[in-house]
Amino acid sequence: MNRSAAAVNTGSATTEKRLPILLRHAWYGLNQAFRRRIAHTGVTPDQFTVMRNLAEGEHLGLTQSRLTELMGSDPNTMAALIERMETHGWVERHPHEHDRRARRIRLKPTGRRIYGQLRAIALELQREILRTLPESSRDSFLEDLSAVAAACRALADESHDS
Repeated sequence: MNRSAAAVNTGSATTEKRLPILLRHAWYGLNQAFRRRIAHTGVTPDQFTVMRNLAEGEHLGLTQSRLTELMGSDPNTMAALIERMETHGWVERHPHEHDRRARRIRLKPTGRRIYGQLRAIALELQREILRTLPESSRDSFLEDLSAVAAACRALADESHDS
């Protein structure tokens, strides 16, 4: 067993100390690999995530506040991100049908085309990363990771409410 695997498996105290570090390293490595693979398009990983949420969201579009929530971002960062994407012609804003203050954000055809290209790159990267795990455990790994993410979000929300 290699040294890092031994550190993770040596007991709950070590595991508790390592979880944030492992998650951070995994996220950073994934983000950097994806950023490098899509650099030629001029799109950032965060802009891709906006595109993905819009492509998978309601056909009427999503509000900026919903995008902020889905991405775990803050309103000011999201506003700047959407503004840059609008300038590039990837998204457009439309009045919300029920809320005069809200605007729905939708992918424009150019944004949808770029998203399709980037999605193929993202899926290939995911396949490459998951190949490091036995095929029989990949789905359960993703389910477990989803449970960890949900627990983190719930604890963050709980801490925010106190």
